[in-house]
Amino acid sequence: MDGTRPRALRSKPQLQAAIRDGGRAVLVVNARSRRGRRLLDRARELLDAAGLEFVREFPVTDPGRLGEIFTDVLALEPDLVVVGGGDGTVAEAVSHLAHRDIALGVLPLGTTNNFARSLELPLNLADAVAVLRDGKVADVDVGWVQGTRPDGSGPEPDGGRHIFANMVSLGLSVHVAEKVPHGLKRVVGRAAYALTAAWLLPRHTAFRATVRAGDRVEEVSTHQLNVANGAHHSGQRIARDASPDDRLLAVYRLGDERRLRLASATARHQLTGPWRSLREDAFLTTDEVHIVTDPPMKVDVDGEIRGRTPVTVRLLGNALRVIVPQSFVDT
Repeated sequence: MDGTRPRALRSKPQLQAAIRDGGRAVLVVNARSRRGRRLLDRARELLDAAGLEFVREFPVTDPGRLGEIFTDVLALEPDLVVVGGGDGTVAEAVSHLAHRDIALGVLPLGTTNNFARSLELPLNLADAVAVLRDGKVADVDVGWVQGTRPDGSGPEPDGGRHIFANMVSLGLSVHVAEKVPHGLKRVVGRAAYALTAAWLLPRHTAFRATVRAGDRVEEVSTHQLNVANGAHHSGQRIARDASPDDRLLAVYRLGDERRLRLASATARHQLTGPWRSLREDAFLTTDEVHIVTDPPMKVDVDGEIRGRTPVTVRLLGNALRVIVPQSFVDT
């Protein structure tokens, strides 16, 4: 996070009133996200029609500059930051806006839009803009993760701490994130991840993980291990009662050391997620988990590789202000 001193937090109704009464708003759109480049002009038209005005707009053509762009965004002291892009762009925004007196608005322009789905946002652009106009300010949970350097020599620089919005994962998904062709994502959307996983799975090696949450310790062998703050993975709900506002991290694996079990577990997860519950044995729910793997493995944090195991993941409850539909249950 940057060094800008956060303002004192207003109440959610106070922040919402400030936004409605012409507060300062900033627009950041990743023009390289799946739909960002194609829909940028349309987004501006819809935002103008909704009466949403911005003190400054940041069309992003180089996602690698998002960090420095958000330094400029925070210097403007906005009440609202509207971010258009996919989960990676939103995750970068979350890392800067958590614990601040600023609301995040999301225009879902990515491939899977997991965090937008978890906030119960419509994926249609016009409907998402309507939520920005008519929605409410809520506060939701985010996660905090600390890993080691990629070479295993010690903690990452600055302690290796990262705030994330949706998911920390280990295993096949890390290789998929590294290998999925961006051109394929633009053409077939979410299916690009499944196609890449099917191509990589025959050569993927299972790993052993020790998962510690308080006094509970579990030893697992698997090809895929996830720690979720949000309610969706790969665009699908993980459980009917999962929420980014439930004060829980959900730890779960997909299958065991057998490759075919990963494929069947993933299919079952996608088909039954809306009916499963976090109370089932398949999930370990906690507010902090420590994971050690054999061998040490890369860690995927909201689609970005962030160091290696061992890794500690913690929940930061109600740490992020967001604009959500009026129907969203804010706890």
